[in-house]
Amino acid sequence: MIKCRWTSFSASEELYHDSEWGVPLHDDQKLFEYLILEGAQAGLSWRTILEKRQAYRLAFDDFDPKQVALYDQARVEALLTNPGIVRNRLKVSAAVLNARAFLTVQQQFGSFDDYIWHFVDGQPIQNQWRSHAELPAYTALSEQISRDLQQRGFKFVGRTICYAFMQAIGMVNDHTIDCFRYSELKSQT
Repeated sequence: MIKCRWTSFSASEELYHDSEWGVPLHDDQKLFEYLILEGAQAGLSWRTILEKRQAYRLAFDDFDPKQVALYDQARVEALLTNPGIVRNRLKVSAAVLNARAFLTVQQQFGSFDDYIWHFVDGQPIQNQWRSHAELPAYTALSEQISRDLQQRGFKFVGRTICYAFMQAIGMVNDHTIDCFRYSELKSQT
């Protein structure tokens, strides 16, 4: 069975690829999880984040944005002692700020799902990459989303992080065309 090349690096990446990556996601709490994890990944490998994912779920109240938005400085300091997560003060503080901004977006748009998916008119972009090397690090659309999120108070949402987020939640189908998941996901739209 042919898969995207990057899945060969670890079993956790292969499982993530086969079951989650690129699947259109419309659950606000899961969207918040991906937003936080993509920000935490900045400068690190995705495998590192996947291996810390369960610890993140425990540390960040299963990514409940209402709970995370209430974190105070003492909670941030406690998180910075947790070896199960990326102990970067800026990233941990950004998660709290992002939870607050996330809740504001939910109030303004009805859901974060409605907000984020409006950028693609509710339908995944179906790319047709022949090789992993063709995948962009960012696009004009991820730059637009990044700017919009930043204006709304989000942190660690640069254009590359936003594109990785778009890939993860299925806003774009970036499986290579020879990958078995490409046609599976394309047929779901």
